[in-house]
Amino acid sequence: MRPADLAREHGISTQAIRNYERDGFLPPAERTPAGYRIYTGLHASALRAYLALVPAYGHPTAGSVMTAVHTDRLGDALAELDLGHAQLLRDRETLSAVREAVGHLGDGAAGTALPALPGPRSVGEVAHRLGVTPATLRAWEAAGILTPARDRATGHRRYLPADVRDAELAHLLRRGGYLLDHIATVLRQIRTAGGTGELSAALDGWQQRLTTRGLAMLTASARLDDYLSLRPVTPGRA
Repeated sequence: MRPADLAREHGISTQAIRNYERDGFLPPAERTPAGYRIYTGLHASALRAYLALVPAYGHPTAGSVMTAVHTDRLGDALAELDLGHAQLLRDRETLSAVREAVGHLGDGAAGTALPALPGPRSVGEVAHRLGVTPATLRAWEAAGILTPARDRATGHRRYLPADVRDAELAHLLRRGGYLLDHIATVLRQIRTAGGTGELSAALDGWQQRLTTRGLAMLTASARLDDYLSLRPVTPGRA
């Protein structure tokens, strides 16, 4: 097979095929006496595996997996895939946390919602409202969970209604056992969406992206398995 034969199946350039071989994503190709590359069904299978890994795990991980395979480090390749699956699970947990938290804040499920608190409010007032200490709110701020403004004259923190909402959501997630860095991720999602109402409308899209990635991982695993079945692993190097 020529580079063009491999490239045609995927609508990519022949230069991309040569680059993939150079970078270790494909096994080395033999050469004709004239120096032309000779590709086989093994290379075609490797290319299918690599291109399936990209949408599932991203370019860096896809490249790391293939280079690990080609240097007889199958264990390292599988560990890279494990990390990708662990990240997807964390993303699913984050989505679940956001759904639950937004639902609680939006409709007062189980009586946990508090009456709206107009701002600006001091750190002490917000802490009293939630039943935590001001030091706890400052720790959440240091973790990137809260972003209250400061009074220009006094330097004191000023919690606007959106800041109070963030504090309530953080408190809810903290009671649920979530770590601070996880809660910070949730709050960033809400701020990006523009608020809990807007975020609720965006959650279905977020769920679809996770589902698409999960399905892509299944496809990538099948393509990689096809390739590994054609490529023997050096004993003792897996």
